[in-house]
Amino acid sequence: MTIGLLKEPEGESRVALLPESVKTFIDLNVKVQVEKEAGKTAFSSDENYLAVGAELGTRAEILQSDVILSIHPPSSEEIDHLNENQVLVCQFQPLSNKKLVDQLLGLKVTSFSMDNVPRTTRAQSMDVLSSMSTVAGYQAVLTAANQSPRFFPMFMTAAGSIIPSKVLVLGAGVAGLQAIATARRLGAVVEAFDVRAAAEEEVKSLGAKFIKVEGAKDEASAGGYAVEQSEAYQTKQQALIQEHAKKANIIICTAQIPGRKAPLLISKETVEAMAPGSVIVDLAASSGGNCELTQDQKIFEKHGVKIIGNSNLPSSMPIDASKMYGKNMVNFLKLMITAEGGLNLNWEDDILVNTCVTHQGEVMSARVKSILYPTETVN
Repeated sequence: MTIGLLKEPEGESRVALLPESVKTFIDLNVKVQVEKEAGKTAFSSDENYLAVGAELGTRAEILQSDVILSIHPPSSEEIDHLNENQVLVCQFQPLSNKKLVDQLLGLKVTSFSMDNVPRTTRAQSMDVLSSMSTVAGYQAVLTAANQSPRFFPMFMTAAGSIIPSKVLVLGAGVAGLQAIATARRLGAVVEAFDVRAAAEEEVKSLGAKFIKVEGAKDEASAGGYAVEQSEAYQTKQQALIQEHAKKANIIICTAQIPGRKAPLLISKETVEAMAPGSVIVDLAASSGGNCELTQDQKIFEKHGVKIIGNSNLPSSMPIDASKMYGKNMVNFLKLMITAEGGLNLNWEDDILVNTCVTHQGEVMSARVKSILYPTETVN
């Protein structure tokens, strides 16, 4: 079996596998081909890949591999040249990318989306969403600290005491918890909000105050993700968040719902009520943003408040982010590699079947099928 590693598009600094992960596959009797300069922006040269036993190839050659790996999916035109004997493993958010799913179905390509890995104990070592959220939460706080006109910690100086910054974190998933931990390490006073009741204990364990809105719907069937709330709850939620937001110097927005528009938590009226010099970092920018004024991949100022829309902060830490992504990928692909280095797709493995989006013209993931094709049979 041949695994092909693609170079990511311009603007993405990470790579799906660093040389250390490539070596793991080679030790498993798998041939690995790497697109030239695939690791350059992650500070891994072609020579580093050659040193562990990989072969270099052109993009066209890599796209002929048995298993094709990347973070972002290849272009639509490139996917058109794939066939039913090939396997594509990347991160393409199938719940919000039906056009790509339809294309893969039509070509009968076997595709796995790493953001679709089930959030179970056994699958933790393969969970790229958690890995990348860890990076994003950490970087969000450092970005805010660099953009803020205030100190984060309390200082006792000859000029008197400087009070610590007040940080509000919206969403206490992996990114939010990492943001809380990082802000606390920097000495800020931190508050956090999440609709999931289970988040309260985690937030408090990190030394932050939990903002609780009564009446949240918390579905066990959502697998630990947030779910859409009622209109009455959203109204109550927005009023309470605005009250705390007006007092915050920094707001880190991380709340997202898979396959849906990000929940609106910070209205333009809330931004207007915030103190000039405040900073909002919105990690949900690509799915609409938690702040009404957020613009994806843009930094701008409104009412004296700086709003940073960035859903790809992991790309700003390419070495460690690539290392984490690669380890997740290795752990996942080990489920389908035989002792001889061949490919074995065991559809009795719950991780494989739930991560798989398409196979032989059918949607394999029950979650993807129920949301994208609720009333039709996919053949």
